[in-house]
Amino acid sequence: MDERITTAGIVEQDGLYLVGLRSTGGSASNGMWEFIGGKNRYGETVEETLEREFQEELGAEIKVGRHICDVDFVNNGTLYHLRAHEVTLLSQNLQLSVHSRLEWIPLSRLSGLEMVPSDRKIVEYLERGRA
Repeated sequence: MDERITTAGIVEQDGLYLVGLRSTGGSASNGMWEFIGGKNRYGETVEETLEREFQEELGAEIKVGRHICDVDFVNNGTLYHLRAHEVTLLSQNLQLSVHSRLEWIPLSRLSGLEMVPSDRKIVEYLERGRA
C-alpha cells in the first residue's frame, strides 16, 4: 500500500477555529468542511507543506506552531499520515481558491459540521484536550 503524508493547519483565534467549506466538483471532500492543509510533496517538511498549502488555498503567510496530533486513514488504497499543527495567520486578507466559504467556528460547534472524516478525528482530539 502506498503511503503519503498530509497536513492540517489548526488556526484558533479567541476560541474560534478557522475551517473552509470545500468547493464542489471532483474531490471526495467536496461540500464538506475541513481545516486548511493538504498533501505533502515528497521532500517537503510538514512546515513547508503547510506554508505552501496556506499560500495556495488562501494566499496567506503563516507561522507553523506546535504539533497537535496525528491521524492515519486510508483513501483510494493509499495510507495517509495526517499531521495537524497549530498555525498562526500572519495576514488576514484571505482569498478563496479551493473553498467556497471560510468560517470561524467555536470548538463546541465543530462536531456538528459535516467535516471530512480525518478532520473530524482532529476535532475529537481537540475536544478531549479541552475536557
